[in-house]
Amino acid sequence: MQYKKINNLLGWLCFVIASITYILTLEPSVSFWDCGEFISCAYRLQVAHQPGYPVFAMLGKVFSLLSMGQATKVPYFTNMGSALASGGTIMFLFWTITALAKKLLSGRNEEAAQTNLYVIMGAGLVGALAFTYTDTFWFSAVETIVFAWSSFCTALVFWAILKWDAHADEPGADKWIIFIAYVIGLSIGIHLLNLLTIPAIALVYYLRRTSAITTKGAVIAVLLGVVTLVFIQYGIREYTIKFSAYFDLFFVNTLGFGFGSGSIFFFFLLIVVLIVGIIYSIRAKKPMLNLAFLCVTFIYLGYSSFAYIPIRATAGTNLDNTHPDNAFTLNSYLNREQYGETPLLYGPYYDAKPIDQKEGGNIYRKGKTQYEVSGKKLTTVYDHTTILPRMYSTDGQDPQFYKEWLRIPDGQAPTIIDNFKFMFSWQMYQMYWRYFLWNFAGRYNDMDGQSEMFGIDGNWTTGIFDGGRHLPKSIVGGDPTHPLEGVTYTPLFALPLILGLLGMIYHFNRRKKDALVVTLLWFFTGLAIVLYVNQPSIQPRERDYSYVGSFYAFAIWIGLGVVAIAELLRMKLNAKMAAIAATGVCLLAAPFVLAKEEWKAHDRSTKLTPHDMAYNYLISCPPNAILFTYGDNDTYSLWYDQEVENIRPDVRIVNLSLFTGDWYIKQMTHKMNESDPLPITMPFEKYEDGVRDVEYYNDAKVPGYTEVSELFDFLTSDNRAAMVQYQNGDWSNYLPTKNLKITVNKDEVIKNGVVPESDRSKLTDTMEWKYTSNYVMKDNLAMFDILAHNHWKRPICFTVTVGPENLIGLQPYLYKEGFTYHLIPFKVDTTAKDQMEKVHVDTMYNNVMTKFKWGNFKTAKYLDHESTTMFYPVMMTTFLDLTQNLLQQNKLDSARNVLNLYDKEMPDINPFIDVIARKFYLAQACYTLYSKNNLKYQDMGKLGMTFVTNIDDYLVDQLNYNYYLMQNNDDNLSMRDVQIGVQLLAGITDFAKDAHQTALYNKLTAQDKDYQTKFAAILSRQQ
Repeated sequence: MQYKKINNLLGWLCFVIASITYILTLEPSVSFWDCGEFISCAYRLQVAHQPGYPVFAMLGKVFSLLSMGQATKVPYFTNMGSALASGGTIMFLFWTITALAKKLLSGRNEEAAQTNLYVIMGAGLVGALAFTYTDTFWFSAVETIVFAWSSFCTALVFWAILKWDAHADEPGADKWIIFIAYVIGLSIGIHLLNLLTIPAIALVYYLRRTSAITTKGAVIAVLLGVVTLVFIQYGIREYTIKFSAYFDLFFVNTLGFGFGSGSIFFFFLLIVVLIVGIIYSIRAKKPMLNLAFLCVTFIYLGYSSFAYIPIRATAGTNLDNTHPDNAFTLNSYLNREQYGETPLLYGPYYDAKPIDQKEGGNIYRKGKTQYEVSGKKLTTVYDHTTILPRMYSTDGQDPQFYKEWLRIPDGQAPTIIDNFKFMFSWQMYQMYWRYFLWNFAGRYNDMDGQSEMFGIDGNWTTGIFDGGRHLPKSIVGGDPTHPLEGVTYTPLFALPLILGLLGMIYHFNRRKKDALVVTLLWFFTGLAIVLYVNQPSIQPRERDYSYVGSFYAFAIWIGLGVVAIAELLRMKLNAKMAAIAATGVCLLAAPFVLAKEEWKAHDRSTKLTPHDMAYNYLISCPPNAILFTYGDNDTYSLWYDQEVENIRPDVRIVNLSLFTGDWYIKQMTHKMNESDPLPITMPFEKYEDGVRDVEYYNDAKVPGYTEVSELFDFLTSDNRAAMVQYQNGDWSNYLPTKNLKITVNKDEVIKNGVVPESDRSKLTDTMEWKYTSNYVMKDNLAMFDILAHNHWKRPICFTVTVGPENLIGLQPYLYKEGFTYHLIPFKVDTTAKDQMEKVHVDTMYNNVMTKFKWGNFKTAKYLDHESTTMFYPVMMTTFLDLTQNLLQQNKLDSARNVLNLYDKEMPDINPFIDVIARKFYLAQACYTLYSKNNLKYQDMGKLGMTFVTNIDDYLVDQLNYNYYLMQNNDDNLSMRDVQIGVQLLAGITDFAKDAHQTALYNKLTAQDKDYQTKFAAILSRQQ
């Protein structure tokens, strides 16, 4: 009784400690990446991106209600849901460790002796609290993301199988197995990672139920676990929907019933089969069959949450990804078909050439009264294939990355050896082991380190040997005037790693069977994901969150490391003292060190960057604007601001990466919030799935420039005269010219408020530009439609983070008005060196100075990777472009105001050398004002000196480090940073000279000469 009571109390104590930690460091508003979409979908019960997260959305909705109607508090409480789920994970981890430790020390059915009680509880505390403060798990615990709840499900089912193991001989013990099945079914509606616990669960079941355990039997049990995993993943999750789709096809197209009738009949039939199976197994007295039917039934019961998806899609929510309102679309949605297929066991190399295409089954779409065939599934045959293809992608820069990573010369074909080198060096080491070591050995910083195995950025470190490496302060910190430098440097001295390895070795030596179970959990939630996902190349972000289950498994061994150390100490101390000493030492070595080092890099309690950047994007837009975005981080936070806080509901957000889908274009033809439908005129049948998916450029030698309206009519014409016939007999529209124009009605432009009457003389008669692609996709077609039929009634804007390839050549007519570009038909400014630096000065000045929010940039305790590397440079560029344009127009007071606002709101952080280059130009602007010899601008001399001093501090820091690398012949020497750094140093030396800042000039001159000498060899290469 004492053991049970203490075990329960300490488990709940771990929950409290972890939950308080996460609540104290919680992000107070929306976070970057998927969080904005998830909060929006939870708040309004909408349909998120594939493969759908219905249980997560419903849980989020429950927590959002705690905001009591205060929309701005919704993300805080949905984030708190993640914090409490993560606290629950820690609690179940504690109980998992104590269960395994008890088996190590006391046997399965024996009460723990008093001396062992200290060790068991100490093991649980150390392992659970260590995992509490690990980098990856903590990151997901303070934001609205599926991985917090997914980890909770993983912890719950693994604890439940150990609970079953402890009571397996008692009547009714199999209720735990049924409970596990239900949680697994539910967890599919959160994330599929929970399925990866099944092989470990199968081994526990085998070891407990089999008296004559053999290696062969254990292997078969694990394989059966894998088969069960595959059955749930494909048989239940995928083919249930697929079968219902084909039932619906038969009922609708053959029998003439309405949509959904066949699916309803199929699910009725499925329920009948399950009920009959359960009744038969009871009457035939077949307990294993009964258990199997009950488990499948409860998995389906949990999985039934996915009924949410078509129900909410049919409701026509604002966010309705792929509009899965029927079984065929739902099946495609669940299988993430939008993202394409990844070869797993057999496939091509990146340099393989297609030699044939084989047609597969029909692809169906929902028509008006029946399902229609939208195309055929195609399988491409290649001339150059391999088993376990790892280097298969031909997208973008992927082939070049493969060559650079493995140093494959141009023209040389990759071999199977190269294939496996890439798997082990990049996919396994760089994209798993590096993450593993982040959590248990230490980390240099949170920069992206996917592309460099031996560099500093994004790499792991123990910190033990860093003192002799002359690391720059930008990495290790130490300068009180730059508090954010080194904030993500987290050396753990490998103490958690060593403790975990000790626990693992001890576990294998003392109880190999249980150790194998933990190993299976670690493998299937870690390296098995690497093998299955088969990441092709550089990812949009670091993917460590995918492997948090394997870090959880290793934390079990960290806990058991206490038992190992206690056993060693017992050679010198009595059992009780050994247990207490081991617990105390290990609490310091793992949880304390982790908490101390990781806290500063996870305290998001003062960060508002995602919310305020989204606000600034929206507030940059004129009324009733159409705002084109592209990436996750310039879309999802905007969705949150609109859908939850109702900020600028008049702006229609159009994500260009989704605009290629017929469902999304159709959504844009409906009213949303306070935004009118887009001026899209083409009927749905002109662009539905399988129709005009792509139209290729075929130069028709059209003279001059073609009106966009005429081109649009040509591209959407069903007349064979506007089409070409391909060798396979198919007819398709084509792009006849790239030279486009829009004749400008100046009265329309002014009447609709695009520019005031005073700017009439700046307007052009005809906008002329060159389309920049060799094909037209659905998004381009829809954009042509908008351009042709908008007639300047609605402002057309692009976020500043949209790539040039998505601007279709409109750059000469895009003017920055804050954090967006506004399409304005001004005469082309041929003097502009960079068309993307043009500014609509008065509008932008008003936005920057009076409307924008700055996300606590200056005062935040911690800024995440996206804030520092993506949005800080964007903010700097915004201030810089506005300042330079104001100076060109001789609006000196306004330029000074902008520079002072920058100094007030922006911190002095330096994520990379290009940021320093922007600061260089800000300093130049300060000195330009200072040089006016006007007492009013004397403060600009001081601000310029501040910029120069900060630039100098960073450059000296980086150049000294690179000189150290050069002296040691280290390949990580950055010649680009050296060359740019020396150039900038020379530039700021000239600033100080021209400003007559003698002391600063003398200092900079000496430094410049010193580095010119030290890096003479590198600088000579530049010339």
